[in-house]
Amino acid sequence: MHYMVDIGDKINKISNMVHKGEYFVINRPRQYGKTTTMYMLEEHLKEEYLVFSISFEGIGDEIFRDEINFAHKFLKILSRAIRFSHKEMSEFILELAKETTDILDLSDAITEIVEKSEKEIIILIDEVDKSSNNQLFLNFLGMLRSKYLLRAQGKDFTFHSVILAGVYDVKNLKLKLRQDEEKKYNSPWNIAVNFNVDMSFSSVEIESMLKDYCLLENVEMNIREISEKLYYYTTGYPFLVSRICQIIDEEILLGENKRLWNEEDIIKAVKKLLIEKNTLFDDLIKNIENNTELGSYIFELMINGEDKTFNIHNPIIDLGVIFGYFRNIDGRVRIANGIYEQTLYNYYSSKLENKIDMTNYNFKDNFITKTGLDFEKVLLRFQQFMKEEYSNLDSKFIEREGRLLFLAFIKPIINGIGFDFKEVQISEEKRLDIVITYLKNKYLVELKIWRGEEYHQKGLKQLSDYLDNQELKVGYLLIYNFNKNKEYKNGKIMFEGKEIFIAWV
Repeated sequence: MHYMVDIGDKINKISNMVHKGEYFVINRPRQYGKTTTMYMLEEHLKEEYLVFSISFEGIGDEIFRDEINFAHKFLKILSRAIRFSHKEMSEFILELAKETTDILDLSDAITEIVEKSEKEIIILIDEVDKSSNNQLFLNFLGMLRSKYLLRAQGKDFTFHSVILAGVYDVKNLKLKLRQDEEKKYNSPWNIAVNFNVDMSFSSVEIESMLKDYCLLENVEMNIREISEKLYYYTTGYPFLVSRICQIIDEEILLGENKRLWNEEDIIKAVKKLLIEKNTLFDDLIKNIENNTELGSYIFELMINGEDKTFNIHNPIIDLGVIFGYFRNIDGRVRIANGIYEQTLYNYYSSKLENKIDMTNYNFKDNFITKTGLDFEKVLLRFQQFMKEEYSNLDSKFIEREGRLLFLAFIKPIINGIGFDFKEVQISEEKRLDIVITYLKNKYLVELKIWRGEEYHQKGLKQLSDYLDNQELKVGYLLIYNFNKNKEYKNGKIMFEGKEIFIAWV
């Protein structure tokens, strides 16, 4: 509420679309800043245009009971939107509403409103997909389309620009709403242009919020470094950026003198965020639970390191993009941000804990030292678990769930004090790198599947480079070998000046 990212460049790009008289849909995932953007857009445009900014949030289904009810109440909503800023126009619209009985009358009323206004009219409709499964609403969009086309022919007056905002793109929603197969692909909103403005926050944009915060709170910090770390964990997802900053300010630094923020504060905030219950995470889990195909796709992508080509025409990929779970990186599907990855890892590993009892192996106190963790002991104990329990577990289950088993194994050991952050590295070895912080120590463990000596040497090089990136001299390697004659061996090697402890399971 108090500190906001400067999205002026985004507002300017959207305003240019408005100036051209374009109709479009701002469809982005939940809590992605759509409502804030609509408000700032209204503020930016209201001097030049008469702006009606309305929302379909909370209006209920009763408005769509029949045409007369919809037409009458829609005009009343428009009237209320400007009752304080343009009283005369508001009263004029209320009078029109009294005589409006159907969609055709509503069309005529819009024409009269536009003719009466001294300014061109913009209409913003937020939360539009709350009502987009209703045929009456689709008829309303069809009416706006007809007026738009007639205006181009000089035969009608209508809104200069119409902007709809919601999670789904109305152009696509109609595909599953049409009863008649012949009409199925006849979109009522095919006049809309594509909306390609990136609404995520760049690290530079995050800097603008931190600068305001530092100025008003009289705090110093390395703004660029902190903004880059925030972007690293969130990939600029607006809610996640703001929530992490809020947790640092209002929870972690509560009672302290305002001081320099550091990466440790961000990690603490991320830990708090990951265990809180919020609508964003609730939706994520709900959508996976309700869509087994999406859940399986995400599991293969994250846990098994499958390399999947990005194709927006694939319905599962498209759905993941709509929800904000996937992004396109160099033509490959990736989970949208590190926070989502962590939430999903926690979710999958928790479900696995319900199936397999590891408590005889991963008792926390066995691995704690005065300064941190005995991480070699952690790997050896996990190796023992796999060796002793392997015969009780189906081999295909091990191949599919093996790396998830380690995530479930480590969770109770570091729980409450430590923090684990995972990165899937798509390669021939399908690596999963885990950076674990415990107290002030960092432990980097790489999980990979054995693909032969050549790939093994490549993997050691990648691990060495990643250790350099994390400024560490000691690393850990857990290798899954699914050959029948495998050995449960372990040992240390030196590679490019790094000490690497390796365990095979």
